[in-house]
Amino acid sequence: MDAVIYKGNGTFALEKRKIPTIQQPTDAIVKVTLTSICTSDLHIKHGHVPKAVPGIVVGHEIVGEIVQLGNCVSGLSVGDRVAVNVETFCGECFFCQRGFVNNCTNENGGWALGCRIDGGQAQYVRVPLAQNGLTKIPDSVTDEQAIFTGDILSTGYWGAKISEIKPDDIIVVIGAGPTGICAMKCAALYHPAHIIAVDIDQRRLDLIKNEHIADVTINSQSQSVKQAILEITDGRGADVVIEAAGGKNTFQMAWEIARPNAIVTVIALYDEDQVLPLPQMYGKNLTFKTGGVDACNCREILDLIADGRLDTTCLITHRFDLKDAMAAYDLFESHRDGVMKVVLKP
Repeated sequence: MDAVIYKGNGTFALEKRKIPTIQQPTDAIVKVTLTSICTSDLHIKHGHVPKAVPGIVVGHEIVGEIVQLGNCVSGLSVGDRVAVNVETFCGECFFCQRGFVNNCTNENGGWALGCRIDGGQAQYVRVPLAQNGLTKIPDSVTDEQAIFTGDILSTGYWGAKISEIKPDDIIVVIGAGPTGICAMKCAALYHPAHIIAVDIDQRRLDLIKNEHIADVTINSQSQSVKQAILEITDGRGADVVIEAAGGKNTFQMAWEIARPNAIVTVIALYDEDQVLPLPQMYGKNLTFKTGGVDACNCREILDLIADGRLDTTCLITHRFDLKDAMAAYDLFESHRDGVMKVVLKP
């Protein structure tokens, strides 16, 4: 089969690999019908994910059809259309029992697919602990509607969920990329008073405005974000700030625009350490929530999609065949042609 391989030293390549087989009775083999390129794949390519193993097949945003099941997998059948979870988790360890599936202590626990074991930018993928890692897709939901369920939509859903959003809150999301937009769409499920999007890319902000994803957009290159937020909030600052950008100064921006006693939720992945300047924020009494997604709400997300309450298909700007994956990566990494998300069809 064709597969995108992490070669190490900043290199991906399209190569031939054997079709995976069942290794454990809890495995499933999924025929990939759609996969996509994620910014996390670029983090792997450039060495910013220390756990990533050279030689693996990359890719963790996957939908497909089950073609083989291990003997210990229940609740699923060969032929089921499924969304693949970015997290591998046992469901039984200390952390899984508390919903912290990102910290699952299984040897493949957490983000394994496309990082530590072969992922889904290929024609087939082996999914360990498949009973937890696969979610049946409702018949009314298309592959393109479901493709982000296991990763960026789970991240946005989790980020909004832990942010404790209330109906009268003013929410700021820093970063109008795919993850930020997913966070905005999921924050809207809680009916806040306003959602404000902040980014440096006017094309992304225009998309958000045209799709009615946020009430207000702020381009941080052309205006002061802090001043704009203070004006909107009568000088208080935002009730909740979700940091989804991971830029050089966006962590500082997040705590500076938050009001006293606000929640700052960081769902971004940074390339460098960030500084927590406690003396400067003394008295603001902020609550920080940070870390990798606990992607344990895929069933709820797919139900919301089926009900018409979540739709992220506007994020898909480019479509390629898997055989053209290297051209797709070149487009995605160079940010050409207004690219937001690229999907690959095997």
